[in-house]
Amino acid sequence: MHSTLTIKPLMIVMFSITFLVSACEQLDDKTVDAALSPAPNIVVIVADDQGYADVSYKNLADDVNTPNIDKLAAIGTDFTQAYVPSPICSTSRTSLITGSYSQRLGMYWYGGKGLENPEFQTLAEKLKEANYTTGYIGKYHYGNSKKSIDRNFPLHHGFDYFYGFEGGRKHYLIHNDAKEKAFNKTRNSLKAKGESLTMGSVWVNHKKVKQNGFSTELIEKQATEFIRNNQSSPFYLQVSFNALHNFTHQLPDEYLAKHKLPKRMDWEPNNESFRQWYVAARAPNNEYGREYYLGQLYYLDQAIGEIVNELEKNNLLENTIIVYLSDNGGSTPIYANNGRFRGSKYTLYEGGIRVPMIVYIPEEFRHNTTMNRRIDDVVSTMDIYPTLLQAAGLQAPENIDGESLVELMLNNSPMSREALVWDTGHEIAVRKGRWKYHAVYDDYYAEKQMVDLELGEFLYDVESDPEESINLIEQYPDIVVTLKSIHQQWSLRNKHRPSREPKKARNL
Repeated sequence: MHSTLTIKPLMIVMFSITFLVSACEQLDDKTVDAALSPAPNIVVIVADDQGYADVSYKNLADDVNTPNIDKLAAIGTDFTQAYVPSPICSTSRTSLITGSYSQRLGMYWYGGKGLENPEFQTLAEKLKEANYTTGYIGKYHYGNSKKSIDRNFPLHHGFDYFYGFEGGRKHYLIHNDAKEKAFNKTRNSLKAKGESLTMGSVWVNHKKVKQNGFSTELIEKQATEFIRNNQSSPFYLQVSFNALHNFTHQLPDEYLAKHKLPKRMDWEPNNESFRQWYVAARAPNNEYGREYYLGQLYYLDQAIGEIVNELEKNNLLENTIIVYLSDNGGSTPIYANNGRFRGSKYTLYEGGIRVPMIVYIPEEFRHNTTMNRRIDDVVSTMDIYPTLLQAAGLQAPENIDGESLVELMLNNSPMSREALVWDTGHEIAVRKGRWKYHAVYDDYYAEKQMVDLELGEFLYDVESDPEESINLIEQYPDIVVTLKSIHQQWSLRNKHRPSREPKKARNL
């Protein structure tokens, strides 16, 4: 797997295209003016727990090299203020595929019912209305259920083909139900701390299959095969890698040797030496922690290059919209780098909710309109849903929270959204313009996940203070009242449980 994405000059083909905006209004004729024929293919690539600084095109980390992601950014649009609606994977992924706040589906943190409410159509279900062939490759992690018969299972929310696994923490090398069963008998030492690991067989549609292999490469091979086999109609392919989720030391032996990394014992919670190493690795004070992460990032980037090259080899790149993003901010225990942003996954600081995001729209679908290569406006990953529906000539449901990015990308038209809101049950945040209100009610996750967290209420000017180091709560009481009111109205509208009053701020 040694791929570097190669991009040929894009052929300009004059297709007439129509994008639907809210209430069926026509876009400015400088952009697009009739229905896409043929409709664009769509590929959405989701990384797991990738740090904001861990893409080399941003030049925020000297040790990062992601040539394939960089080349995608060079032909697409980089959103510098892209936010996920949640700092953890299951709720964030639910919002991505429904275009809605997960709280409206009964999901605030881990657990919940996921996609069980059919009132919220998934992106795949909507695209089926335009005769798309749909495929889901990789990790899905919505609600509590692990049954292949409920709506959380990809085949039951709009996907024609599924290859992958459920759950949040998947072994990179072992995919065997029998081995998982044996493992479950010996994990008692760390289970009490909430640690778990999925080693189970992978799903191929409704069948579970034992496999050997490196999950990043298995996912990539399935994705490229799907592209090769589904060219007779427009397709929507979601590729959800489990990289870079812990445990990043699980690399094939030949890759460990290539990166000169020591082989660590596998998951053995009853082994004292393993426990000592594991605690040290998560502190984080492991000598090789960052190197394992960068090794996984290298192969993730290679896989993305293979997927995009497959599109080009089949003359599909000029007819395919590509989205790349991380499901939440980088995680401290895996040695991700969120740059200057405070916090990490699990928190509502910038490091937990601001993510790398790239959207590529081929030139022929822009009707010769120049696309902005960098956008600094505040956007949400919920906006991907209506953006892609608009590209497919479909109107987004009225009950979603996302807004299409098309006019912003092509005409610099500002978003109409008043604010973004977050609420995990133990933290809330509101971002409006330059201001961000943040309240922390409970810091129980701080020690467990090695995160920086302060109890209390905070107001930050994130434009001048993206590090969130200066609390302006006392200086601007009127702004605080406004932002808290936005959250309260959002809570009522989304039938969200009442928030508690924050405790007095203190340093951990």
